Amino acid sequence: MIENQKIRPAQVIGPLGEPLTIESLPPANTRRWVVRRKAEVVAAVNGGLLTIDEVLERYDLTLEEFASWQRAVDRSGMQGLRVTRIQHYRDLYERQLKY
Repeated sequence: MIENQKIRPAQVIGPLGEPLTIESLPPANTRRWVVRRKAEVVAAVNGGLLTIDEVLERYDLTLEEFASWQRAVDRSGMQGLRVTRIQHYRDLYERQLKY
């Protein structure tokens, strides 16, 4: 097995099923994070288009903030990224863990 490969895909599948490339990612100066943009960044990391460190630097995010996006997508899909629904999905996930 080759370690530390620098090979990256040219594109990955985005959250809406469209091809996602480095050029089609949200701009580095993005300050308004809507659900689609967050999901695109998470898909880029999951697909190997960017590393977590690159995302944190490029978008000036904290590790905790990005990790919360990843958890939300893993648990509830794109809808979990909606700020107005965070508490709802958190409660739902905690109930599921109890049973």
